Amino acid sequence: MTKALFVVSECAPLVKTGGLADVAGALPIVLAKHGVGVRVLLPGYRTVMAQLGKTKTVARFDALFGGSAELLSCSVAGLDMLILDAPHLYDRDGAIYGDATGADWPDNAERFAALCKVAALIAADGIDGWTPDVVHGHDWQAGLTPEYMHALGVTTPFVFTIHNIAFHGNADAGKLGDLGLDPARFTSEHFEFWGQISALKAGIVGAAKINTVSQTYAEELLTPDFGIGMDGILRARQSDLSGIVNGIDVDVWNPATDPNITPYKNAAGKAANKKALRKTFGLGQSSGPLCVLVSRLTEQKGIDLLLDALPALLEGGGQIALLGSGDPKLEIALLEAADTHANLAVKIGYDETLSHQMMAGGDAVLVPSRFEPCGLTQLYGLRYGTLPLVALTGGLADTVINASPAALTRGVATGLQFFPINAQALANAFVRLCDLFQDKATWKTMQRNAMKQPVDWDTSAATYKDMYARLTEVAS
Repeated sequence: MTKALFVVSECAPLVKTGGLADVAGALPIVLAKHGVGVRVLLPGYRTVMAQLGKTKTVARFDALFGGSAELLSCSVAGLDMLILDAPHLYDRDGAIYGDATGADWPDNAERFAALCKVAALIAADGIDGWTPDVVHGHDWQAGLTPEYMHALGVTTPFVFTIHNIAFHGNADAGKLGDLGLDPARFTSEHFEFWGQISALKAGIVGAAKINTVSQTYAEELLTPDFGIGMDGILRARQSDLSGIVNGIDVDVWNPATDPNITPYKNAAGKAANKKALRKTFGLGQSSGPLCVLVSRLTEQKGIDLLLDALPALLEGGGQIALLGSGDPKLEIALLEAADTHANLAVKIGYDETLSHQMMAGGDAVLVPSRFEPCGLTQLYGLRYGTLPLVALTGGLADTVINASPAALTRGVATGLQFFPINAQALANAFVRLCDLFQDKATWKTMQRNAMKQPVDWDTSAATYKDMYARLTEVAS
């Protein structure tokens, strides 16, 4: 059995701010079915430590970036976890990446360097009789791992997955000594980026293989518009870059067994959930589709476009039930719009149970993102027969079959895509959505198509297994 160490900053169900946590929580379990044993290395944030049951101390560190620490082994929700218990780094109020005001923790470089250093030590010496064949880092928080592996003389293959290239994990060059990094490698060929230390660049340069979470996003990253300064580096590594689309946990997201909803096996069973969802959000009856949106409220997610295009949906009889939080200005704008429009209902915050109820009760799920590496929301929508309306970008382009005339004629469409990514194109898509909703036969066909789409991890897990196998063969 191939042994892989996942190095992650969040992992469901213990701690989650976005899709990375869902990947870290679901992929290892499916990989196990494919003959890959994964242990997940995660920081021991206060919220994580509070949820742990029985643990075993498997390593101690007397001086780890400003304090002592322990490495704990435990099992959580079917996952083999390694928890880095370093109170001086992780036991604090606020969120996992920043304080209560939303500002990044000033010592984030040290906090995640510690995670990377421990990953390198595990690769070098093993832990509790277990040594990984592959180290798999996720996003910038794991990016310094290959630097520490290099310093220790470790040749274990390192795989780096970019979930969102917008975050680089940059730190001031003055921290080279504090982070224990080799000044001789502070060059453009390694981890120097415009005079700063870049954890993301370190991961890209130091990886044997790089992947991101959809083929289209992998191609987009090679361009200045999407690469955010890393496009040149990625073009230099293009032969080692691939796109492997994410999946979802189809046991947790299963409309036939979901304990949060009135279960159903086909789209006809959505009616009871739609009625309940309207009641929850205080929405009345309407002639158009009930759309749902569960998202961070940011411009990246296209929330400003939604506000501008909203009249086109409402004039077609459509409704929106929205759940999310984020940019205070967008939160205020949405709440003000909801006060004006009876067919827009907004709840600020996040509620996992309610998100399931929204997928079950909605007719369509909206994902108008300006860029989206993979996206999971549209996959939940497909699974629940809630047709995705998405921007044509990243994983949204790869997972939704647009209701084009050709796709409708062939009877294969699963949702709608819009491009260019602006308010007018989204408004046009809303008109198309409302028209399609009135064509009940076509709508039912699309729902059946959506619910039959493979959205699990099996195919992607097999691809990761093959990647690991090729790397370990070369390494041996």
